Amino acid sequence: MALSNEIGQKGKYSILQNAKGEIMIMMESRIGGPENPRFIYDGGEVALLYRSQESSVAFRNIDAGARSPLKSVTEILVVEIEGEDVEREYMVPVRIVKDVNNLIIS
Repeated sequence: MALSNEIGQKGKYSILQNAKGEIMIMMESRIGGPENPRFIYDGGEVALLYRSQESSVAFRNIDAGARSPLKSVTEILVVEIEGEDVEREYMVPVRIVKDVNNLIIS
């Protein structure tokens, strides 16, 4: 079940949920692999994927239907796509915060 799609600066992302309630985010590949990644979320329309000290990704305009499922899981699967191929996939713990916007530098 697709929960959200957005066209962003680097391209689109998709948030998907399977029948077990597990969440997967598919996005375009970024340079460098993840190092101790975290998905930071407050239940609203913005989330932050901290990939490493050098790389983080802000997900904006998260669909309302994806918000409760995202807030209810303890980890998500992130799949980075390069063209038609999977570049990497990794599990990321979800950390719920009070206001994710305070962590994003525009």
